[in-house]
Amino acid sequence: MSQVAVIGLGAIGLPMALRLTGAFPVTAYDPAPDRLRAAVEGGATAAASPARAAAGREVAVLAVRDQAQVETALFGADGVAGSGFGGVVVLTSTIGPAAVRSIAERLSAAGIGLVDAPVSGGPVRAGKGDLLILAGAPDEALTAAGPVLERLASTLTVVGQKAGDGQVFKTINQLLAGVHIAAAAEAIALARGLGVDPKTVIAALSQGAGSSFMFADRGPRMLEAYRGGAEVKSRLDIFVKDMSIVTEVARQSHVATPLAATAEQLYLLAESHGLGEHDDSSVVTLLSPRQDPGHDPGHDPGHDPRHDPRNDSRNGEVA
Repeated sequence: MSQVAVIGLGAIGLPMALRLTGAFPVTAYDPAPDRLRAAVEGGATAAASPARAAAGREVAVLAVRDQAQVETALFGADGVAGSGFGGVVVLTSTIGPAAVRSIAERLSAAGIGLVDAPVSGGPVRAGKGDLLILAGAPDEALTAAGPVLERLASTLTVVGQKAGDGQVFKTINQLLAGVHIAAAAEAIALARGLGVDPKTVIAALSQGAGSSFMFADRGPRMLEAYRGGAEVKSRLDIFVKDMSIVTEVARQSHVATPLAATAEQLYLLAESHGLGEHDDSSVVTLLSPRQDPGHDPGHDPGHDPRHDPRNDSRNGEVA
């Protein structure tokens, strides 16, 4: 049985850790005490640093927000690479192909393998082992991490034999996801502007040809964004990061992505209005910030969801 470390217990990392505790001995680390406590209550053993979490383990699952956090967790003063860890890192974060290729080379020099395994599916599916995982790695690393990947994924697709291959596919996925969220926000904003009940619009059009997963999933959360603030399941600034990766990769490939570029600007604008730590569904409030409450039952025009204290700053990689 594999000995597993989970480093990063955000919106995706915590449910992944809890899922893994049902099958493996798990050591977990996160700088936030409440997240670490939740992992321990679910059966994990707490560690004081990434290095201590990974020491003696065979597989280290890394589920942090961005490249800076990846660098700290792996190569910082208390990072995995300095712990004597000689197993395989499963990197579930979305940080782009070039960054992962560079990290793989540095880990290899330290005797550590890497499975590039960005995930998609959200917190609920993570807790059920129902994620889409796009894996890129040599066969040896995939074999070592295989039981862990299979525990987390309902769909495990090996998309290549090199680190960075998984990131390529996830970049394309994030282009679709980011554009679809922006389109859903425009649809909800238009419904409000036309004076029809957005809840009815979502219920009716989610069954039609114009629907998408993001419209059906984010639509109700967009209504919550108006009614007091949606629960933070996927932070808006994650899409600031991810759409930046999309447009940069596209630029390097000399491929025009006008819809992705427009969506990126929308997320950047929302971030500049203080919505970065809020659920990505809150982008809709930028498009239709005020409306006659008669057009949107339950909406309190005196409440600004961008400043709702119930919205927290959880990290994690969600899409």
